[in-house]
Amino acid sequence: MKTIGMIGGVSWESTLEYYRIINQEINNRLGGYHSAKCLIYSVDFAEIEELQRSGRWDVIQHIISNAAISLRRGGADFILICTNTLHKIAGNVEETAGLPLIHIVDATANEIGKREMKKVGLLGTRFTMEEGFYREALLDKFGINVIIPEQSDRETVHKIIFEELCFGVVKESSRKQYIRIINQMADDGAEGVILGCTEIPLLISQNDVKIPVFNTTELHAIYGVDFSLS
Repeated sequence: MKTIGMIGGVSWESTLEYYRIINQEINNRLGGYHSAKCLIYSVDFAEIEELQRSGRWDVIQHIISNAAISLRRGGADFILICTNTLHKIAGNVEETAGLPLIHIVDATANEIGKREMKKVGLLGTRFTMEEGFYREALLDKFGINVIIPEQSDRETVHKIIFEELCFGVVKESSRKQYIRIINQMADDGAEGVILGCTEIPLLISQNDVKIPVFNTTELHAIYGVDFSLS
């Protein structure tokens, strides 16, 4: 079993889910008393959130790269960044750390490909939805077209993530907003929807909507287990 190095804290609510899923999946596969060999470097989300708002991605890259280096020195064999948005800098982090980095887009695209879908919706932070690093990777590398909500709905999705889900707050009114937005993307041709923020599965599950949902937290964590046991 390879040792998993997780960069978490962005937010700790979703990092908790990574830890749970990874250990449950290891135990499901190996049985007995088995659990995951893993390390977690948890950053202070307040620092990251402020730097995101001010566009200081160079500083974020420095913080996350140093976290990855610390995990390597601690004995990690590969890296998982336990959030979608910070995969904007994943390539730089992988290069600096000198360890394989399991990319969340690869994990997500692998599952979409199994279902032979070519057009999906994407929900996430404003950075994930609006900047090209996520959508372009899905299209250029995997041939998957991505649609996003209209601007006012993107603002709603982003606000609920940062003002509620990052604090573990789950409101029925927010669930209804997300369901409305997902259904609109389905009407616009989305065959499925990517829950492209690791906090969104705290709010939305497959039971809530009519099209398939791709839980990036779960998919990424299980992809990490696959690599750990490969």
